[in-house]
Amino acid sequence: MKKRYSLKALIALSLLGLTQTASAQQDVGSLFVSGPADATKLINAYLDPLYKGLGQGLTDGWTNTARAKGFLKFDVRFSVSGASVPTSARSYDVNALGLSNIKPALGASSIGPTAFGDDQDGGRMEVVANNGLRTGRFFNLPKGLGFHTVPAAQIQATLGLPKNIDVTLRAMPKIKFGSDLGSLSMIGVGAKIEVLPLIMGKADKLVPVDVALFAGFTQYKYSLDLNIDNVANSDQRIDAKFNGVNIDAIVSKKIAFFTPFASVGYQTSNTNLKALGTYRFATGTASNATYVDPISVKQTDIDGIKGSIGFQLKFGFFKFYTSYTQSKYSMFNGGIGLGIGN
Repeated sequence: MKKRYSLKALIALSLLGLTQTASAQQDVGSLFVSGPADATKLINAYLDPLYKGLGQGLTDGWTNTARAKGFLKFDVRFSVSGASVPTSARSYDVNALGLSNIKPALGASSIGPTAFGDDQDGGRMEVVANNGLRTGRFFNLPKGLGFHTVPAAQIQATLGLPKNIDVTLRAMPKIKFGSDLGSLSMIGVGAKIEVLPLIMGKADKLVPVDVALFAGFTQYKYSLDLNIDNVANSDQRIDAKFNGVNIDAIVSKKIAFFTPFASVGYQTSNTNLKALGTYRFATGTASNATYVDPISVKQTDIDGIKGSIGFQLKFGFFKFYTSYTQSKYSMFNGGIGLGIGN
């Protein structure tokens, strides 16, 4: 039986288990037409908001205060972020992709929604032969999810070390969401050093704010078994890695249980996604071509400056966090934590 796939399956990697949005899947298998070059361009255009939004989520939510924890003080926290996809990134034009053997059908629109675009079919496409003749083989560009926010989640534990240093570990063992949703794992590591005690010693108490530097790395690994119009081949799958690195300067001020903060920093993220296995691509009216490991996406999605503001509330062992980040996409983050120390 032919399975149907879409970002509503791939989005499981960013929802970290909130898989209810994956229930109504679209057929991204329809993009495996013409050949690997055209298919790669279509998949890249469709998933571009996922790459960028998830990339920001990888570098967000590490810390909400510049103050380091005391030695062996710790906390565990869970937070969720949402990157807002701008209007310009909610659709794409196939005429601008440089496709070789795919064109809009006569009289049809060339516009398709991206993964986080509107929940409606894109333009009707037709496969074109190498000699330029139309083949009469049609397909529609896949629908979007119908909402315009890319979710991501962060699960992490932080431990205080000597010399006003914190170390943070992000980790999640491989979780299998089912045959239609694939599996996901996460790993990350970060470190924060409080700057004023380092350069001023005990005189840092004369400065009314805390200042720190932070650096972090996070990686999601995602795998999804496929069976796209090709019952004879059972080796089809998507393997993807999403990496994010950030370096931030943070300033905060603790006022009783309330700690506002601001930060500015550099972030970069990249995607390495492959469609592995054997696939049959539609190339003409009744013709097909077979390719092995046809899709490979390796690119930098975000590379630039970001700025954040937010605050932390601490009530005994419990902490609540929220922040807003301005970067490629604007992003909100909120979470809860439990632990001992600032």
